[in-house]
Amino acid sequence: MVATTSRPMPTISTTPTEDSTLSVAEIAEGAPRLPFGLFLGLRYLRPRRTFVSIITLISVTGVALGVALLIIVISVMTGYDRELHEKILGFEPHLTVVNESTGFVENWQPVRDAMLKTPGVLAAAPIMRGPVLVDHESRRFSPTIIGVHPELVKTILDIPALMKKGKGSFDLDGDKAVVGVDLAHTLDVKVGDKLTIYSPRNLENIVTELDKLKGQQATAEQLDEVRSMVVPTEVTVTGIFDSGRAPFDSQHLFVPLHLGQEIYELRGLVHGIAARTTDPYHVERTKRALLDRLGSPLNARTWIDENAPLFNAIQVERMTMAVLLSVVVVVAAFCVMITLITVTVQKTREIGIMKAVGASEEQIVGVFLWQGIVVGTLGAFGGLGLGLGVLRVLNPFKNWMQQQFGVEVFARQVYGFADLPYWTRWQDVALICTGAFLLCLLAAWIPARQSARRDPVKSLRFE
Repeated sequence: MVATTSRPMPTISTTPTEDSTLSVAEIAEGAPRLPFGLFLGLRYLRPRRTFVSIITLISVTGVALGVALLIIVISVMTGYDRELHEKILGFEPHLTVVNESTGFVENWQPVRDAMLKTPGVLAAAPIMRGPVLVDHESRRFSPTIIGVHPELVKTILDIPALMKKGKGSFDLDGDKAVVGVDLAHTLDVKVGDKLTIYSPRNLENIVTELDKLKGQQATAEQLDEVRSMVVPTEVTVTGIFDSGRAPFDSQHLFVPLHLGQEIYELRGLVHGIAARTTDPYHVERTKRALLDRLGSPLNARTWIDENAPLFNAIQVERMTMAVLLSVVVVVAAFCVMITLITVTVQKTREIGIMKAVGASEEQIVGVFLWQGIVVGTLGAFGGLGLGLGVLRVLNPFKNWMQQQFGVEVFARQVYGFADLPYWTRWQDVALICTGAFLLCLLAAWIPARQSARRDPVKSLRFE
């Protein structure tokens, strides 16, 4: 008989503690030391022989797409709003003092001196504006002329930034004009060409005289008198500006102040006095100080007042798009919930065993909550990378589409900008990613809490 020595069998403790559970996992899988909930959660996210892993992938993709769409749209809307503000501030004065009762400011020099003494006002210059009829080689258009002081206007507008390179300078000495790049294209005007400007006041006088002659046999002297009223002004184009916004570049031309006053027969009057302030985004404080100093009947209108409908429309559209696209993230969160509901149903027996050996409700909740955390984290960071990547290729893709297929995705005539503006604010990105993560966490907590409350006896009996 061969003697045998008995060897003690290796024992594995089944005491329901976190350390013993991890030891079993490490022996079985050779896995690194992980928290109990995270280890099982990761295992459940990549199960074998089931379709839950596909649902998990769909959930992560849904969250990523929702986050990416929100980042792209909010960045584009914010960039459009920011670019619009910069273009407006580069072309329009921060505020303009006007007389709303008469429409004209008399003795503008003392008013300008009083404005310059007001805190917050850096510079001020007289200005006039109004519609005219312009003709160049049988091409006619009705833009708005802006009469400015050739030297003072440079203190309230960023003239060098407006001028298009290679198209002359801002020269308004004499009977000269500076036109927008789109207006120059419409009239087929180049630097050095002549423009004929017809005053609306002349046209009004002509209509009045024709009404007087209605029903009468006009004499030659009367017809000559009507013809003499048509006194067009001829100017030389000395520069072409490009503000970057189609509404400005297609509708405006600058002329010297004296010429604008002559065309509108203002006789030394001006339509307003434009000012540049120290802080255009807090221009209301300067406006109140000006009104206190100048008094009635003078009033002031800021650049925000002039463009309030446009800014309000952009803000409403931005909020509307954010709310609508948030639905995508909510749907993705529902996918996460459906995935975890499916997992908890499939793992009913395992949940019963874990509770039978002493696992607490918090540990069971942690298993499925970690799945939501992983899905939310992957979706948020994946959406962040996708969104930022798409923003970088938006304008190159737009230009490629236009070159290859002749499709103008972002029409300058419609939106006012040559390129699609975008600006990513990290506070917006943080809000979007955090919101998506919290939605996934909430979607995971609901089925996790329900599964943790199950009776282990019933779970084992019916499975």
